[in-house]
Formats: sequence, structure tokens, C-alpha cells
Amino acid sequence: MASHFGSELTILHVLTPLQYEYGALEIGGSMLSELYRSRSEQAARELEGFLADELTGPQVHRIVLEGDPAAKVVELAHGGPDQTVIIMPTHGYGPFRRFILGSTTAKVLHDADCPVWTGVHLEEAPALASIPFRNILCAVDLGPQSSKTLCWAARLAQEFGSQLHLVHATGASPDAPEAGDDPAASWQAAVRKSAGEELVRLQKFVGMEAAASVESGEAAKVICSTAGRVQADLLVIGRGSAAGVFGRLRTNAYAIIRESPCPVVSV
Repeated sequence: MASHFGSELTILHVLTPLQYEYGALEIGGSMLSELYRSRSEQAARELEGFLADELTGPQVHRIVLEGDPAAKVVELAHGGPDQTVIIMPTHGYGPFRRFILGSTTAKVLHDADCPVWTGVHLEEAPALASIPFRNILCAVDLGPQSSKTLCWAARLAQEFGSQLHLVHATGASPDAPEAGDDPAASWQAAVRKSAGEELVRLQKFVGMEAAASVESGEAAKVICSTAGRVQADLLVIGRGSAAGVFGRLRTNAYAIIRESPCPVVSV
């Protein structure tokens, strides 16, 4: 992404303060200072060698900081340009780690004002040329931040010539009947119709057409299932509104990020 847009790339590693680890031990200040200096120098050497051949040039900066990892990530991002994007993994390695959202990532998602791009750890990174953006899925709750979310997804789709998909989950039971005299079915049909009309208005406001769908069911399951169905290479969701008119997307953000089959950008 940095190469495509000609952006600066900052690779950040945050060291946890030694006081957190040795606070209960009788260690003098001079010893702590020596331990920190040694650990900081080692971390700096390792960071300089990290992907040294793949990530080169004057636009790449490598920084080691000390403090709370999430707070330092957010602080550095908020002190940067307006178009800053934080990119970080959701969790560690292994098949069962897929369903765990790291505490640092969760804090960054909660506190950051800029977009946060999350994805799973990969044992081996694919070749840059083989990372496509053929399909981009944008999930909206139709709250006040939905236009911002769709604008972000639409600009990225235009940049890469991607097919843009739009989805909204009503939260209604997927097993409820679609028609008939059942009041629940009538209510569900009315909600779906109203949501569909809102999606049309939203696309007109943004000035970008997308293959839109309104699905019944739990937001995280609907959105992740749709991402798999349309073979999305990227999922864009909003974090700004606590509750939209038709649903609560932010309350489901962590579940969506954990279970998504593709990287997620939280705007």
C-alpha cells in the first residue's frame, strides 16, 4: 500500500517498561537503566534487520519506543499526517488463535481516530504482485458515519479498479418467514425495504454504485458470510457510530475482525 501510494512507512516496535516486569523486585535504578539500555539496543538492531531487503528506501522509518504498546501506537499515529493508517495483526500464529483478538489491537481499535487495517498473521507473506483487490466489501449500519465508511471504500475501489459490494445486516432472525400475515414477517419485510432504500440514497450521496444487499441475521455472521460469498479481498467497516438506525455495527466490530476471511479496515 505504501509503495502504491508513495507513502511513508513507519515500522514501530514498543517495549513494555521494565518497571512493569520488575516492579515488585528489589532492583536498583542503575541496574534498571542498564537493563533497559541493553534491551532497547537489541530491539533496535532486530528492528533494523526486520525485512531489511523487502522494505528499503528513504520512505521507510523504523522506531523503537517504550510504554504501553496501544497508547504509543495511537499517539504516534495521531501525531502524523491526516491520511495516516495504522496496520497491525489481529492475533498470533496457529489455527486456534484465529478467534482471539489481541488486547493491544483491541485498545488501538477503541482509541484510534484514524483508519485501522487489521489482518491475520501469515507464516509467509505472499509476493506483492499477487496481492489483489478485485472485490471490496463495505459493511454499513446506516448510522451517521456510514457515508464516511462508504467514501473510504469507494475511493479504494476506484484506485484499484475493484468491484465494490455493499451489505447491511438488519439483525432480524434469518429463519423468519418473508411474507404472509405474520406480524413478525411484515415487520421484517418493512425493515428490509427501508434499509434497501437507505442503501440507494447512500450510494447516490457518495456518488458510487455498488452491488448492494440487505441480509437478515446477526451482523458479524452476515458480514463475514457475505465477505466469503463475494470473495472479498478487503472488508471495510465503520467504528464511528455507536448505533445506527437499523443496527449496531460498532458493537460487532471485534467479532467481525476476528472472524473475517479477509483483512478488515475499520474507519
